[in-house]
Amino acid sequence: MEQYLQEQVYPLHTPGHKGGRGMAEPLRSLLGSTALRLDVSLMNELDDIHAPSGCIKAAQEEAAKLYGSDACFYSVNGTTGAIHVMLMTALQPGDKVMVPRNAHRSVMGGLILADAVPVYVQPAYVKEFGMQGQVTPEQVKEAFTLHPDLKAVLLTSPNYFGMAADVKQIAEITHANHAVLLVDEAHGPHLGFHEKFPPSAIQCGADMAAQSTHKITGAMTQCSMLHVKGTRVDLQHAADVMSLLTTTSPNYLLMGSLDAARAQLADKGASMMEDALRAADLLRLALEKIPGLRVIRPEDVAGRYGISALDKTKVTINLKEWGISGVTAGEALRKEKIAVELVDPQNVLFLVTYADWVPVQWQDTVNRICRTLQKLCPVQNLLEARSVERVKILEKEALKREQAQQAEIPVTEAALPMRDVFYGKKKTIPLEEAGGHICAEPVSFYPPGIPVILPGERFTDKMIEWCSLMKQQGLPVSGPADVSLQTVRVLDE
Repeated sequence: MEQYLQEQVYPLHTPGHKGGRGMAEPLRSLLGSTALRLDVSLMNELDDIHAPSGCIKAAQEEAAKLYGSDACFYSVNGTTGAIHVMLMTALQPGDKVMVPRNAHRSVMGGLILADAVPVYVQPAYVKEFGMQGQVTPEQVKEAFTLHPDLKAVLLTSPNYFGMAADVKQIAEITHANHAVLLVDEAHGPHLGFHEKFPPSAIQCGADMAAQSTHKITGAMTQCSMLHVKGTRVDLQHAADVMSLLTTTSPNYLLMGSLDAARAQLADKGASMMEDALRAADLLRLALEKIPGLRVIRPEDVAGRYGISALDKTKVTINLKEWGISGVTAGEALRKEKIAVELVDPQNVLFLVTYADWVPVQWQDTVNRICRTLQKLCPVQNLLEARSVERVKILEKEALKREQAQQAEIPVTEAALPMRDVFYGKKKTIPLEEAGGHICAEPVSFYPPGIPVILPGERFTDKMIEWCSLMKQQGLPVSGPADVSLQTVRVLDE
């Protein structure tokens, strides 16, 4: 890219803004002339992602070498696109695949595209913290006993909260049953670069792993990698599927940022991750000093709930003892110019990376986080809480919070294949009238974007009540056409 820029070629080709000269001034000023001059089309010097033979081929080979895979594909459609490729590569129409019920919504899209049949497994529920853990090796064994024709197992490891599954043992079980292991490793592109992190999926024997390079390391948003290891996956078929699902106009700034992130990790990955751990430990120590606030530690979850290890750079605080929701805490932090990764009825998740380790600035940020949270601590608000009316209001709010905090996601059963519903006739009805109807759109609370009900599953009264409860907590809705969740789309039977 730098070489092409230095040649000062005059572009009589796409894109139409011609190196930024034709770009609207506000955007040109925001992005800068150098970035816009590098927004170029397919040039011989810059290779072709659909048939890489030059710099893209070399970059992907270097990434595979770094991560210990046999092949790496750059994805400019994020890990969503990489997950679609995994499922379409590993499965034929009608094949069964074991899927955790809390898989990301992108898995639903991959199942529809692959015309595959999901066999759902419900990960253990960590009641202490109001979140789901991981699928256990025993559950995988049971899935193969009940469905010996399973062709693949899909895991999400680590999950949003940094909790890793026992990928090594699950890989052994999967391969013993002549199936392939696919891992959504969106939150693990940094694993394997430090001994204090869980091992990576590829290190544990996964056949394919999709990573969000942009989430944790130094690539731009939308940039991911798909790794393939071993002979159970047809590499050429994987390349064909990736080409099928990838734009013919990939942005070279995105691909360049993937290569830059790769080079950065190759050069100083261990020291970068040491910085990330320093930053996370500083935040953890400060938060642990606040009375009544729980900071989830490795020893709280590792070895239980299917969780083999915890990535400490995912710093999660649990607010159940305070009687306030994660949504409330997240809003208070945002007012103080602190934006967090995730909130739910009980928890707030801070995503810490190596980029946070600017000691003086980071210490100031940690102090602001703690000051903001201390203001929410019930001990700090006794005078305000003394009035009778205020007590009544707080009691009602506390009851709602308690209901939300203790509510596990109800289990639903599939009535029809997702692909059939996707192409079927639909109608819109009020949520409260949806009981007994077949859902025609995913309903997720985002982040983390995990669907609580999927197309093809039947609405139950418990599911309707749960969705209403989560909406009352202020959690953002993603997936349905009506994000207010007043109405939902169902199959018109």
